[in-house]
Amino acid sequence: MSLDKSRELYNKARNFLPGGVSSPVRAIKPYPFYTESACGSKIKDIDGNEYIDYCLAYGPNILGHANPVIKEAIVAQLDRGWLYGTPTELEVDLAERIAGLYPSIDMLRFVSTGTEATMSALRAARGFTGKDKFIKIEGGFHGAHDAVLVKAGSGATTLGKPDSLGIPEDFTKHTLQVPFNDIEALALAIEKNRNDIAALIVEPVMGNIGPVLPEGDYLKDVRKITEENDIVLIFDEVITGFRLAMGGAQEYFGVTPDMTTLGKIVGGGMPIGVFGGKKEIIEMIAPSGSVYQAGTFSGSPASVAAGLAVLDVLEKEEVHKNLNATGDMMRARLSEIVTDLGLDYNVVGIASMFKIFFGDKPRNYQEVLRCDKEGYLKFFFKMLDSGIFLPPSQFETNFISTAHTDDDIEKTLLAYEANLR
Repeated sequence: MSLDKSRELYNKARNFLPGGVSSPVRAIKPYPFYTESACGSKIKDIDGNEYIDYCLAYGPNILGHANPVIKEAIVAQLDRGWLYGTPTELEVDLAERIAGLYPSIDMLRFVSTGTEATMSALRAARGFTGKDKFIKIEGGFHGAHDAVLVKAGSGATTLGKPDSLGIPEDFTKHTLQVPFNDIEALALAIEKNRNDIAALIVEPVMGNIGPVLPEGDYLKDVRKITEENDIVLIFDEVITGFRLAMGGAQEYFGVTPDMTTLGKIVGGGMPIGVFGGKKEIIEMIAPSGSVYQAGTFSGSPASVAAGLAVLDVLEKEEVHKNLNATGDMMRARLSEIVTDLGLDYNVVGIASMFKIFFGDKPRNYQEVLRCDKEGYLKFFFKMLDSGIFLPPSQFETNFISTAHTDDDIEKTLLAYEANLR
């Protein structure tokens, strides 16, 4: 496989873009491939190599690349204009549909990214409760804003330390962390800070470290303890929203939070974010309340039009059923391969998300860190040479789309077997 053009472009890009890329996760060493086009389940680089894609832009493209229904909706909106700076009927329609699918959402605000959504949700929870501290789960990724960019610790009530230069420690002094799947640690954190905690934010399925799934009644127990202590429970469903089910992880697991953040899929591949929740919380947002949030591109007509189109497709009766069945089959076949080869690896996932952990099955972030990162990266390059594009990290989730065919899946499984061997 030749990547000469990508290597040359990378050397040029480093002069103008930090690390030669626009987001750190794309910085594959020694250099990434640069994409020329994508369609359906395939992505093609500037050297002419084609890959079956299980990264799918890190989750948004649940219908595959360049889906014609979404494309038609975007093109039709472009003919009418793509940015107004005024309210539109489109945003009202999409808001109504989202609220109808998520019992946790009475009202919502559109923003441009998942980062904006989580940042604004936390601000709203603090404004609503009048409290400053919040709890996040170790390894949970909630965007790149200051309060959530904190290093994971091993204690039950670890105070967050900045995970990036440029963030004063004062910005994270109100951020507490506890391990995933550990209700006792959460209870202890609440007990030690009983009168100061505004919110708990959690990915119901930890999508940026695996995925790592909730065990047993963990999410129900989280809901119970936050209700008992008047803590706003925020489900960060930027990844799981519309992926596990139309109503996201909260529908899948039967747990209703106080607030929800969405992104990725709900924009049909266009930039969007959503934060919503109980009416009494969201009415705190300006101009109806005193919690300020604003954005020129919030409710962008092109993004909202794409969102309406993707929901039209996903709401068809068999879509999630068939997609999740493909995920079940993929995980079962991968487990057979790992067992047959006698590898101490573990296949994990849910719905249309999957991953092989190069180590024991983890239940939290600290256990994920014990997996063989270097071994996984070697495997990633072998798969790339086989025409399969996976996320280039042990700590990212693989996604399946409706565009993946039976032939795609079989070719992928053959590549897994050959390269794991």
